[in-house]
Amino acid sequence: MSTSVSAGLSPQKLDLPVLLLLLAGLGVMFGPTAITLANTVWVKDEQGHGPIIFAVVLWLLYGKRQAFADIVARPKLGAALWMFVLGFLLYVVGRSQAILMFEVGSLIPIAIGLILFFKGSEALRLCWFPIFFLIFMVPLPATLVIAITTPLKSAVSAVASSILYTLGYPVGRSGVILTVGPYQLLVADACAGLNSMFTLEALGMLYMNLMNYKSAARNVALAILIVPISFVANIIRVMILVLVTYHFGDEAGQGFVHGFAGMVLFIVALALILLVDHGMHAMARLAKAVRK
Repeated sequence: MSTSVSAGLSPQKLDLPVLLLLLAGLGVMFGPTAITLANTVWVKDEQGHGPIIFAVVLWLLYGKRQAFADIVARPKLGAALWMFVLGFLLYVVGRSQAILMFEVGSLIPIAIGLILFFKGSEALRLCWFPIFFLIFMVPLPATLVIAITTPLKSAVSAVASSILYTLGYPVGRSGVILTVGPYQLLVADACAGLNSMFTLEALGMLYMNLMNYKSAARNVALAILIVPISFVANIIRVMILVLVTYHFGDEAGQGFVHGFAGMVLFIVALALILLVDHGMHAMARLAKAVRK
């Protein structure tokens, strides 16, 4: 049976009608999900990174297309079936109960099942990172976001206001509301929440994959350090918004600059990730030299 599947359904011999039928089936299944996401979580600053994550996944898979096609098909039908069952159950529960985490998350086991069905475990090892990266597209549960975001916002507000006050600015704080001169600013979830940290973690993971680091210890350490890096980047973002509002008025702080501050967040975070990465590399070289 494995030989038959390998010969008839492998990507090298997969005919156009079968491929179009497969794509149409996925489109029918996840098309309504995409529409729901486009009208809900993807229009919000907190989880607007979803389409970007999906585009990156497609780009990563496209880059592996030749290596994928060259793999000799050795389908794992049993494992593929279990993945399909898990994926469809998650999809049915998520769609029927409006649980986006399950509905979107079902794409991951279904994608794994397709790879195992057509090619086998070697192809899954080749594509493991793009499939893993889909996790960052899955909407986080609202209760988890609220539970973690609230103390994060308070901490970011406290640190940002303290730094600006030390620098001589008339900044006060009441919870997550900052007062600077005659203006008041509310530190929103997008400025200092779990979702921004989740997005920055995705950015760091992508960076490590593109750099093709082989050391598991280095990858784990950098992934952990991305958490405080994102915290610092969020503080810098809030400080920029406070300073713009103070010097140029509330309209400037809530206009173009407010949206641009989101880009600043990622630029600062990426710069810090590069700095920490180079620091870790220098320390590793120094330790190696000392051992010699």
